Amino acid sequence: MTQQPGSAPGFPTVRPRRLRRTPALRRLVAETAVQPSQLVLPMFVAEGLTEPRAISSMPGVVQHSRDSLRRAAAEAVEAGLGGVMLFGLPATKDAVGSGALDPQGILNVAITDVVAEVGDQLTVMSDLCLDEFTDHGHCGVLDPDGWVDNDRTLEIYGQMALAQAAAGVDLVAPSGMMDGQVGAIRRALDAEEHAGVGILAYSAKYASAFFGPFREAVNSSLEGDRRTYQQDFSNGREGVREALLDIEEGADLVMVKPALSYLDVVSAVRAAVTVPVAAYNVSGEYAMVEAAAANGWIDREPAILEILTSIRRAGADVILTYWAMDAVDLLRSA
Repeated sequence: MTQQPGSAPGFPTVRPRRLRRTPALRRLVAETAVQPSQLVLPMFVAEGLTEPRAISSMPGVVQHSRDSLRRAAAEAVEAGLGGVMLFGLPATKDAVGSGALDPQGILNVAITDVVAEVGDQLTVMSDLCLDEFTDHGHCGVLDPDGWVDNDRTLEIYGQMALAQAAAGVDLVAPSGMMDGQVGAIRRALDAEEHAGVGILAYSAKYASAFFGPFREAVNSSLEGDRRTYQQDFSNGREGVREALLDIEEGADLVMVKPALSYLDVVSAVRAAVTVPVAAYNVSGEYAMVEAAAANGWIDREPAILEILTSIRRAGADVILTYWAMDAVDLLRSA
């Protein structure tokens, strides 16, 4: 057998490492990129605060006052973020979450504050759920036996959507996982001439252990769990089914939450739908990295970029993350 010129036994004919040799080469051929405009910063605003209050389980994240929320929204514009997601924390709660419907309730006034601050330079989104407003901590009203009443809750969600639309929100984000919630909200908005308000549906929201720090962040009153309405973590195809149902009902975007343990669901939903797909990099995912980094067990900044890139690589067009502002600086210096 004649040996070809310039070859040698065992010599690799394909050398992928050539394209990894320098940072510039790696950037040139990168298959996935994260842009600041794809990031959404979740923010908490608490009634009665005069200055931000730290959240112990989420280092670097705070419950905002109305003034600090406005400043943070302006900073998000300067950073080039795609949007903010607002959560309101009322001073008082009741069984039906009436503070969610009050035009002067903390979430509704916060929406108006932020819209006045940023105009159309930033997409203003708001959580549409009763859990922060109910004294029992569930995402809907309860029936006499203590179960969440799906259809009574839908009526309240419709009213909540109208309150948020009147406050000026761009996207409402129903997160309660009630059957039919997107359709009920769409009908309510359209009937009152709010057809321009979009719906970001929490379509595949799982009953996850990674929501723990969020409970502190929103002063949750929950006892028990939400497994009768949030999805079981064993089920992937169900997440796709829920997303398709939400699109049929009028969702403009669909979301998978949490992100990291459900990247397969993000990918499957992305393959199944034509609307934008969001994923929520949740509080527990954030807290684990921050705790490990604080102990010197991992390198924080590369871990953040790796996580956000993995969520994009799985197919998410939009990422909700508490690292949004940090990520902008890291992306610029990468």
